[in-house]
Amino acid sequence: MNVLIELFIVFFKLGAFTIGGGIAMLPLLQNTLIEEKKWFSKEEFMDIVAVCQSLPGVVAINMATYVGFKKKGLIGSAVSTFGVTIPSFVMILVIAKFITSLGDNSILMGAMAGLRAAALGMVVVAVIQLMPAAIKNKWAMLAAAAAFVLIAVLKVNTAYVILLFAMLGIAVSFAGSRRAAEAAKPDAKTGDGEGGESE
Repeated sequence: MNVLIELFIVFFKLGAFTIGGGIAMLPLLQNTLIEEKKWFSKEEFMDIVAVCQSLPGVVAINMATYVGFKKKGLIGSAVSTFGVTIPSFVMILVIAKFITSLGDNSILMGAMAGLRAAALGMVVVAVIQLMPAAIKNKWAMLAAAAAFVLIAVLKVNTAYVILLFAMLGIAVSFAGSRRAAEAAKPDAKTGDGEGGESE
């Protein structure tokens, strides 16, 4: 099947059947992109999630645009983005037309309660499935816990938390690279001493 058609179908389905927003889409995306299509590894998928979550805009659209671009360039990003937005666009038009006439309909209210519960369950699944790929060392564990406290307890703006941990991640990576480079350097003094003995 043509890659562009695959991209459209994948993201059209995700746009049509994902309840609860972009985060709730993650388990379906992971299953589709990693298990079924084998387009990305778990580590690559986590990088995509991190980038798309950090950027302005709707996560679902960011993901569609990013994945489409990675697979087929600009035309791929356009097709994926179009595919993921069409279902919600049509549904919103229909709902906007009829929601006022339904009012406090008990059937509608019950359906909405069920959808909210399902969305929460999908978010929990996303967290459980992505945790092993995201938290691989003590630094990642501490960062995740600190981010949770900052956002959930201290009510710090999410954008500031993202920026903070992006800078911390760069600093930790840079420090690790420097340590690795220093450890790889031969000991100059030892080398001189051995040269002196051989003479």
